[in-house]
Formats: sequence, C-alpha cells, structure tokens
Amino acid sequence: MTSEAPVRLAVMGAGLIGRRHIEHILAAPSAALHSIIDPSPEARALAAERGWRWQAGFDGSDPDQPDGVIVATPNAMHVAHGLAVIEAGIPVLIEKPLADTVSGAEELVAAAKKAGVPLAVGHHRRHNPIITRARAKIAAGELGPIVAVHGFFWIAKPDGYFNVNWRREPGAGPILINLIHEIDLIRHLCGEITEVWAIAANEQRGFAVEDSAAVMMRFVNGALGTFTLSDAIPAPWSWELTSAENPAYPATGEAYLMIGGRDASLSLPRLEIWRHKATKSWWQPMVGERESLPPADPLRAQIAQFCRVIRNGEPPFVPGREGLESLRVIEAIRQAAATGQSVRLA
Repeated sequence: MTSEAPVRLAVMGAGLIGRRHIEHILAAPSAALHSIIDPSPEARALAAERGWRWQAGFDGSDPDQPDGVIVATPNAMHVAHGLAVIEAGIPVLIEKPLADTVSGAEELVAAAKKAGVPLAVGHHRRHNPIITRARAKIAAGELGPIVAVHGFFWIAKPDGYFNVNWRREPGAGPILINLIHEIDLIRHLCGEITEVWAIAANEQRGFAVEDSAAVMMRFVNGALGTFTLSDAIPAPWSWELTSAENPAYPATGEAYLMIGGRDASLSLPRLEIWRHKATKSWWQPMVGERESLPPADPLRAQIAQFCRVIRNGEPPFVPGREGLESLRVIEAIRQAAATGQSVRLA
C-alpha cells in the first residue's frame, strides 16, 4: 500500500474495548475504519446509526478485505477468530489475553509464524510513555540490580458488572482479566519470571470465580516479587486509578507498583526515584526525584504502531510471542493457586 493511503482496520467485537479501538481509529490520521464485525443486534444497530460497514462474521473470501483486523471478542473466541484472520493473510492485533489457554496461544503464534503474518497483542500499557521512561531508567542502571518488586491491583468493581453470566465464572476473575496486564508490565520492566506461588479466594462475593489473590514471584536475575489483587476493595492503588491513561477512571495520583534495586527504588506511575544522599544506610537522609509526564492514552499509540506494522513492515511492538509468555506466567499462577504448590517456568 502507498504511504499516503490510510490503513483500513476492521474491529471484530464491538464491546467496551472494541468501541474504544473504533474511537481511536476514527481519530487517527493514519487509519480508517473498514468495518465492525459482530453478530449482535446492538452492533448492527450501532453500525447503521453511524453509517459504518457491518459484518456478522469474518469472511476470508470477501474481495474487499481490510488491511488489518483488531480482535476484541471474548477471550474464549480469540483463537478461532485470530486463526481465521491469519489464514486470510491479514495482519492481526488480538486483545489481551492472547488466548484463554497456553496451547491456544501457542497455536496462534505458530500459525502467524508459518504464514508470515504479523501478530500483535493488545498489551497496550507498554505503549504508555511512563512505561517507556521507566524501562529506560532501569536499563540505564539508575536503580542498580533489581532486588524486589511489589504491586497492588485493589479496586471495587460495581455489582452491576457481574450481571453478565460469564463474569461470575472461572476464568473471568482478576487473575486472567486484570493480573495479566501487571505480569506483562513486570516482565517488560524487570525480566523473566521463573517460579510462582499463589493463593486465591472468592469469599467476598461467593461466585465461582476468584475475587482476590496473592502472588509471589522469583525472577531469572534472582529478584523476588509480590503482588496482591482484588476487585472487591475500594482503594486508590491500581494502574487504572493512578495512571490517568483512561479518563473513564478517576485519577488518584497514588503509586501502585514499586521496583527496588541495590542503588535506588522506583514507584509507578509516579516515576519517583528514591535514593540516599550519600551512604546507603537507613540512618542516612533520602531524596526523592519525580518526573512528570503528561497523561497519554496508549491505545492511540498502539493503533498508530499497528498501522506502521501494516504500512511499513515495522515489527509489532508487542508481538504474539510476548503475549504467549505473559499468559504462561498467568497459567502458572492459576495452577499454583489451585494446587497450593509452587510452579516453575522454563
């Protein structure tokens, strides 16, 4: 395609995240909305109201194919939908998690590699300038060797959120839906995870799905990590409420993730580094330095990068392999919580 032509993107799944993708496609100078693909009457009505092309399902034989497809359907459909797009030879961006099982994610990665089709994963937080800056600081050695990581995902999902049946069932809880974001960021910033321990509980609502969990991690570089998560706690400590990347969530300005090194520690998303003025000692004064960046919606940057993948052949910033590896850690956490045993990762 020519460098001047907008990249025509189809969005498969017109739910909450699908509609956000549509908004960013419509606002992006490098993109254009080809169609929405969703069999629901609501999606068809939305398309008719806005004058968008609507399709009930993806048709790989349609002569008017999009340049790329964003798959934002329920998790259990990612594999089937992603494989159909890959088989048609069309670049695809699949929302996180890449699949609902590791085997499904492996199948997607293998199919994309065999077909030579770009496969990106919607771990959009990696596109946030805050994360880009934090990764640069760590890579530059500002913290020294990483020793420990600690984070929170404490929020209160409203009761109405669970009126949808699948959100009360196993696999729809904060481990798979929310923790996978955190694991992906922690891997991106601190390196690979080699062992996990976990416990989960569902006592707060009594649904089949967990509402809370606690995780311990060991990293390949010897660092240790802890993370607690719950969608039943009114609290200001979560990426959603601290990063200001999505205006739908009220920003608290708090920190939610702490990364500690031998020389200094870093809190996110505040980009605040603490170190001793002179000798490293708890008796010595400390100084904190905070770097402020303007709020930015990484979904917009993700759309722009996906367009460059399609137009210019740029590698996906978050390729399928990265989505697979983050899902491996999540599956290990779920296994550890179910068995009460630690789980080692290759």
